[in-house]
Amino acid sequence: MKYLYGLLCLFGFVLPYSQFIPWILEHGLNINLLLSEAISSRISAFAWLDVLISAIVLLGFIVYEGNQKKLNI
Repeated sequence: MKYLYGLLCLFGFVLPYSQFIPWILEHGLNINLLLSEAISSRISAFAWLDVLISAIVLLGFIVYEGNQKKLNI
């Protein structure tokens, strides 16, 4: 399983940055343009909102489970 997680971690790093780095090289660090392009269509807004909600749920899960594990020790 650790090799699968390692491979997924590698993909999770390489694939997004394969799109982000060329954009940065073309436009520089233009935050306003980045945000406007990130929400320029309904499908991109859907994807970003999905990531945001998933991250919030994951953080809540980590905090809750961390507190549960501390109580059981």
